[in-house]
Amino acid sequence: MFKKSFYYLWGSQALSNTVDVFYLVALMTFVLSTTNSLMFATLVPFIRVTAQLTSGFLAPLMVANYKLPFLLIISQSGQFLLFSLLAFYLSPWIGGNSFLLIYGIIACISFLDGWTTPARNALVPRLVTDEVLMKANGMVATTDQVVQFAGWALSGLMVAKLGAFPVLVIVAAGYGMAMLVTFWIEDPLEPQRRGIWDWRTASKQGYMAMREAQTASDPSSEIKSPSRWDTLKEGWVLIWKSPKLRALTVMDVTDMFGGSVWAGAFMLVFVKEVLLKDEQWWGYINASYFAGAVIGGLLVVAFVGRLEKRLFAAMLAGMLGYALLTTLFAVNSYAPLSLLLVLLTGPMTELAAVSRRTLIQRSASKERLPQIFSAQATLLNTVFGMSLLAMSGVAEWLGIVNMYLFAAGITLLAICTGIVNRSSFRKEVHTEGGA
Repeated sequence: MFKKSFYYLWGSQALSNTVDVFYLVALMTFVLSTTNSLMFATLVPFIRVTAQLTSGFLAPLMVANYKLPFLLIISQSGQFLLFSLLAFYLSPWIGGNSFLLIYGIIACISFLDGWTTPARNALVPRLVTDEVLMKANGMVATTDQVVQFAGWALSGLMVAKLGAFPVLVIVAAGYGMAMLVTFWIEDPLEPQRRGIWDWRTASKQGYMAMREAQTASDPSSEIKSPSRWDTLKEGWVLIWKSPKLRALTVMDVTDMFGGSVWAGAFMLVFVKEVLLKDEQWWGYINASYFAGAVIGGLLVVAFVGRLEKRLFAAMLAGMLGYALLTTLFAVNSYAPLSLLLVLLTGPMTELAAVSRRTLIQRSASKERLPQIFSAQATLLNTVFGMSLLAMSGVAEWLGIVNMYLFAAGITLLAICTGIVNRSSFRKEVHTEGGA
């Protein structure tokens, strides 16, 4: 069963992610046309990723004190206000050209966006029953891929037809709509809001009430709250102490390290050096990759009943299929076949990713998931950045073909990690209430 708040969460995040793509393309186009510098343009995504990484590291402090819907509202409201300010500053009437201010606003917007994905992933199992959890994850994953697939294509077209500033106005309006929808999200694990400022978590409210009562009865005594450091490391400790979560996180990290090979620059080099085609085929392969991911998400939703019975096996099968297809893609030099191979990787990638996310959500109590997803988001973002540098070195030293073979080998290592730890997955008991 899906609660109404799930649809509000799903819709607001889909809209927010769509305008995220639009604003990246519009801002990079604006910066490039103004400075004629590729370095200044690439600073936009670099600043965005850096700010999101910082925000993800500090996210446990937020989720420990504030309700998840409140964090989403703060994020959406802040992004709406900041982006409206940025659009006004860059408008023809103001004509702002201070890149220090532009980059500063981008950093603030990205910082606010850093805790939305952990909050969303932690909210999903609270807003649906366990029987439809995997289906809900599949729906969210499919929407994410549709947004990426359509967003990049439409944003480029819109910027070319309308110009950067009108697209920035559309982005600001999109953030405003996402903000309004987010106000309707309610967390069933928290008491219903008594007012607009009632956003403290029940556990935080309970601690504050206990401290006030203790102080009133014995002013000399004091109930100590967890330190900031204890709060920051809570998610990491939970992952480390759970064999199942530890294995899933290692698999996620290992898989992420190899997954960076599908970044645009690597694909472009492969198209030119191996397939001997131009940039147009680079676009075809990117489109094929996203189309495959969308198809994969739809297939997961369609066959969720069968997959639920063998979730761990489905995850390993998806990873194995991905590794084999990546190997075939690396050794193939026939361009049309490469399109088919990339298309087929999509269902395998989505099968593995959705299965893994569902297993993670069922491996801890719903109250602990925000801390766990915050820790994982920080770790995965860090690993992705490191893997881009590492894979660049592999491509430089060993060649682009060997880089893709190396990535396939890394995925096989992730599979081996799952097999070695399979005893942790034999009893897929849902650990509600911290059990």
